Amino acid sequence: MSDGRQDAIARAWEEVVATARRTREEGLVVGTSGNVSARVGDIVLVTPTGVPYDRLGPGDAVGVDLEGRQVLGGLVPTSELPLHLAVYRGSGARAVVHTHAVHATAVSTLVPEVPLVHYAAALLGGPVRTAPYARYGTQELADHMLAALRDRTGCLLRNHGTVTYGDSLDEAYDRTAQLEWMCRVWLTASSVPGHSPTLLTPGQLRDVQEALEGYGQPG
Repeated sequence: MSDGRQDAIARAWEEVVATARRTREEGLVVGTSGNVSARVGDIVLVTPTGVPYDRLGPGDAVGVDLEGRQVLGGLVPTSELPLHLAVYRGSGARAVVHTHAVHATAVSTLVPEVPLVHYAAALLGGPVRTAPYARYGTQELADHMLAALRDRTGCLLRNHGTVTYGDSLDEAYDRTAQLEWMCRVWLTASSVPGHSPTLLTPGQLRDVQEALEGYGQPG
């Protein structure tokens, strides 16, 4: 493996660990639940199963190929490896974040799709769907997730949590945070007796999506 390749893998692993720690610090996971991954060429770096994130260091990198064969490290990859690999095989994703965020998980038990309570839904490609329940770590769960992710960059997993992806770990994490916040807003508004939240129309959401195409700094 070339020095450049090794450096890229080392940097990506550092970002994976930092993002995993952030999910715990910001309350999106408890203990060692949830998992994070990043793709470097044909290698997927992924958090290991059952290891507290604060114990992970530069020498603990875990890598697999797109078929799930371990090619780097001695720790066992997360049990949700099929979920991560399904995203990479089915999209141009460079990073995936899976959490058990409280409000999003609560919403996953209530609705087949997150109500359009805020235009943040546009950041995930449209109304966020809830994938049907399947046991963690199974190909069935990965298949349900892929269907829910069609034309989206995030979804809920029923009675389980969230999955988002992006071109970077920062982008994937931001989408997770936006999804959790949007679910919290809907739950909060729905809890007021005698009132129902107003929702955006599909047309209003499309208007936001068009506006976002020119959003941000040039270059």
